[in-house]
Amino acid sequence: MSNKSYSRFYRNFTQKILDKIVTPQVLGSTAELEHHYAQRSDQTQFCYVLQDASLSNTVLIDQQAQSRGLPSVYAPLQIAEHKEENSILVLNEKKPQQYAYRYSAKLIRLIETLQQHPEQDVMFVPVTVLWGRSPEYEDSWLKALFADAWSTPNTLKQTINISLYSRDNYIEFHKAISLRQLIAQATQEQPHLSPAHFIEQRLEHNFNQHKAAILGPDLSDRRNLINALMKSAAVQQAIRKESIEQKVSMFEAENRAKSYLTEIVSDFSYSTLRFAELALTKLWTQLYDGIEVHNFDTVRELAKDYEIVYTPCHRSHIDYLLLSYVIFNRGLMVPHIAAGINLNLPIVGQLMRGAGAYFIRRTFSGNELYTSVFKEYLHSLLSRNTPLEYFIEGGRSRTGLLLPPKKGMLSMTIQSHLRGATKPIAFIPTYFGYEKLLEGTSYLNELNGKPKEAESLWGILNSARKIEKVFGQVYVNFGEPVFLDDVLAENQAKDLKLNINDELPTSVIHTVDHTAHAILENINKAVVINPIALISLILLNADQHALTEQALLHRIESYRQLLKQLCYDPRMIITHLNSQEIIEYALKLKQVERYNQDGVEQIRVAESQKILLSYFSNNILHCFIVPACVALIIEQMAEQKHNLTAADLMQKMQHLYPYLNQEFFLAWTQQELTQEVEKILAYFNQQDWIQMLDEQIMPSESPEKQQALLALAELAKPSLNNFVLIQSLLQRYSPHYL
Repeated sequence: MSNKSYSRFYRNFTQKILDKIVTPQVLGSTAELEHHYAQRSDQTQFCYVLQDASLSNTVLIDQQAQSRGLPSVYAPLQIAEHKEENSILVLNEKKPQQYAYRYSAKLIRLIETLQQHPEQDVMFVPVTVLWGRSPEYEDSWLKALFADAWSTPNTLKQTINISLYSRDNYIEFHKAISLRQLIAQATQEQPHLSPAHFIEQRLEHNFNQHKAAILGPDLSDRRNLINALMKSAAVQQAIRKESIEQKVSMFEAENRAKSYLTEIVSDFSYSTLRFAELALTKLWTQLYDGIEVHNFDTVRELAKDYEIVYTPCHRSHIDYLLLSYVIFNRGLMVPHIAAGINLNLPIVGQLMRGAGAYFIRRTFSGNELYTSVFKEYLHSLLSRNTPLEYFIEGGRSRTGLLLPPKKGMLSMTIQSHLRGATKPIAFIPTYFGYEKLLEGTSYLNELNGKPKEAESLWGILNSARKIEKVFGQVYVNFGEPVFLDDVLAENQAKDLKLNINDELPTSVIHTVDHTAHAILENINKAVVINPIALISLILLNADQHALTEQALLHRIESYRQLLKQLCYDPRMIITHLNSQEIIEYALKLKQVERYNQDGVEQIRVAESQKILLSYFSNNILHCFIVPACVALIIEQMAEQKHNLTAADLMQKMQHLYPYLNQEFFLAWTQQELTQEVEKILAYFNQQDWIQMLDEQIMPSESPEKQQALLALAELAKPSLNNFVLIQSLLQRYSPHYL
């Protein structure tokens, strides 16, 4: 079947469906238009103009036109020897991204034909098609979500429009406009531009006037913001630079800038937000036993006087939804979220934009225009005191440990603040804790060497379908804020003023580094010791990943006591479940299992969960790593029959600490470490895990106490083995390094 035959078949099929289910209402009278058409000369043709491409809208226009004696939309448009296949012009056609902002090719052909044939004319008949009313007039949340507004409908929305508004849609034929007169007016008013530029602007303006009469004024933040950004001095300068350096026309450079903004800018909609709230409430109820939120009052107080920038860790795609849901349900404005361009998927991407997401590329490298456009957009958000959210790690951690910071967004935020700020900035480190991950299977595949799969709507739905829907609790803990002005002051940068493309001075670079590290430290300080993380940490470091129930109960209680006595941070949350309840809970989630070996009943990590549970174990490992390193040094020195004094131990820990701090973003400075090690030794001594005789530190002589110390030491072995390996390589290949 040829393309033309297929198009005709598809059009006829659509027309039959619409005939059965849609009853459009024609607004106003078409009598004048019908009379004009009846009295036309042979040199005058009629062409309908539609603002946005839509097959269903085109079919409805054709039905109503023919029923009133007007020409068919699909009738050929003949002007002298020039012939177009149909009699409709779409202003905003669906085009490849690189051609998205070029003039309509059909309009240019019509203009050129009339310039060659001054005796001919084409009467443009703009037609508006609307589905439903504006969201504020709808009594149903579903109709409120999909009612016509100013945004261009996509295929999904148009399909839903037809379903919801089959008896509530409107068509209006506007007054015919002479294309020849438009060309003459364009030549007179804008002689240096193509007539197509003037004509498209005039037609768009007419459409928008008619829409405003029906829908009210255009309140689309996205549309207005893009236009405002395009006119900003910074973007205009970037466009001129792009034109000169890339040797393209100003028109092409302007199109590139607008294309980038269209790709980036969010499309925030309160109706989308309300829809998302209802949908997510249902989703959380089905997937999780509950969402536990801590320390939100800090954010509520700061929101009055500060520009809030949420900087959470990144564990799962659920993070995007979870934080906005928690904030919205506690009465604060949801943040605009930086999302990777890979998540700009059909349907999902539009819903995310509606809930405040803006999309960014993985790298800005080599594209100065894109960088300038994005910086100006970010500055506009901060200037309007819009709360922001971005993941300080950049991508999702596959190991459960915090990733090193990606500082691009942070750097641009600080630079924007130094361009001129209306409020001081408070970064809100936020900890997410899960007991099962939606992406668990894909993480497992990646850790086993399979390449990362590209994100797709089907992939997300398929992963949700395959995983057993028992996900336990979700934990959100808001950490200690990082105040930008304080960090700027510490680095003598508070009074600096920067422009959009200024090179960052050393003091600002140090500010970025220190802020990033402080955010990651404070995320770890807000750790939630949930039941799955705690039992995973214990069993994965036990012999054969198994313990008798009695031994497991004892070790859980021992670690709970250690966390309470050596409190990592006041914002740390420890599960309220007791040791027995923790075991039963892990069994319920099928993360561990009972089994019998040689007549002894044990609890072990479920075979299918070993790698995944290491993820949750790593979430809380930083709370134990310093006590575990102290225990390991004591054990190894005793095993090697070496004496160990407190001073020796302190020296070794000071040597290790820079590596540990880089790996785990720990709570103490190098200077504070001494006091922390002293507290650890006092606790070990109190528990009788060690003996301190004549300034010598030795493990306890009790086998039971030795076992407790040894079990704790096991937690540090993987990290210290890595450290030893790195040092060995450095000594071998860079002997002067140490």
